[in-house]
Amino acid sequence: MGVTMKNNLTDFARELRKGSTEAEKLLWRRLSRRQLEGFKFRRQQPIGRYIVDFVDFETKLIIELDGGQHSTQKDEDKKRDKWFEQQGFEVLRFWDNEVFENLEGILELIRSRLLTPSPDPSHQGRGEERDPCHQGRGEERDPCHQGRGDRGKSCHQGGDVDKV
Repeated sequence: MGVTMKNNLTDFARELRKGSTEAEKLLWRRLSRRQLEGFKFRRQQPIGRYIVDFVDFETKLIIELDGGQHSTQKDEDKKRDKWFEQQGFEVLRFWDNEVFENLEGILELIRSRLLTPSPDPSHQGRGEERDPCHQGRGEERDPCHQGRGDRGKSCHQGGDVDKV
């Protein structure tokens, strides 16, 4: 990556931090200053050619908050997630409204991922692998992704699993 591109990403990340969404601000209040089990999260952090919402480099855990625009950019999100996974990161995605409606549940899921050792040595610090349909979304909900527009039917009943 060229120096100019890296500087541009860093500058852009700085601007994103200044213009955080309300959901990002709320989650950041709980992740910053090592408040979650002592893990150090960074926000709006450049990694490769992308900028992630939150990352803990020790466990290689990325947290992404998705607003309404992500419903139209699913392919780009999948491509990003795949690239991060190839670099050894795990990505958990949550909808912005989930932060407001179930912050404690989200924090518990993140805490679980941070503290659960991975059975796969290539993903040190990662938790167990899950059905990709539920990655970062909380498995207690049924039907899957209820309240997320096009996800009304359960993915376990013939639904499209790649609608993550």
